Amino acid sequence: MNVIIIEDEKPSARRLQRMLTALNLETEIMLHSVEESIQWFNNNEHPDLIFLDIQLSDGLSFEIFEAIDIKSAVIFTTAFDEYALQAFKLNSIDYLLKPIDEVELTKAVKKYQDRLPQKQAVTLDFNDIKKLLVNPIDREYKKRFSVKVGQHLKLINIEEIECFYSENKGTYLYTSEGRNYLLDTTLELLEQELEPQTFFRISRKYFVNINAIKDMVSYTNSRLQIKLNTYNEDEVIVARERVKDFKEWLE
Repeated sequence: MNVIIIEDEKPSARRLQRMLTALNLETEIMLHSVEESIQWFNNNEHPDLIFLDIQLSDGLSFEIFEAIDIKSAVIFTTAFDEYALQAFKLNSIDYLLKPIDEVELTKAVKKYQDRLPQKQAVTLDFNDIKKLLVNPIDREYKKRFSVKVGQHLKLINIEEIECFYSENKGTYLYTSEGRNYLLDTTLELLEQELEPQTFFRISRKYFVNINAIKDMVSYTNSRLQIKLNTYNEDEVIVARERVKDFKEWLE
């Protein structure tokens, strides 16, 4: 059986590899990012089974499946514990909540192996699951952020924010008043906290507020350049692989 691990935390990947070895499953390939995984899948035979973390260092692992037609079976290894897990259990082989328990891992592997003779190993509809991840039923999203200004804390309502962006390993929000503030979070974590009808992640660097978009201009390589009301940077660009979803989001 050909098995690979996609996990950005290398200690977690090595621990899972040791656990699989104890179950007589050898995993020689471990991938750690969306970009690395896409490159690998483009140049190698796809495995029978993937142990997949959802949140990788450079984005959600769903981006891999948007770029590559992968038929491998999947077992999730995830820190998510909300509504989306129910969908995973219906459509995937199984999911394993971190830290991975040996008994649960053994059950998941057996479940996959039991399906092999009937060739019933299934793949996921990643578009449907992605929608559940970013828009689960009755989910509460962030309504305000607290930021530090000197020795004080300032509350900023979500309606005041034009965009979120990353720069020099920091994450910032930018307000309609033309001010930016450093946040103690990451864009990956924000992806689970922002209301998806209002905010869209146009690239690895930016989330934009639909209400702050002033203009959209065709850009090189089939991309779009976004003009916001007060944020005046030329690099607010919709990544090429996200243009289709972005246009659908606007409708």
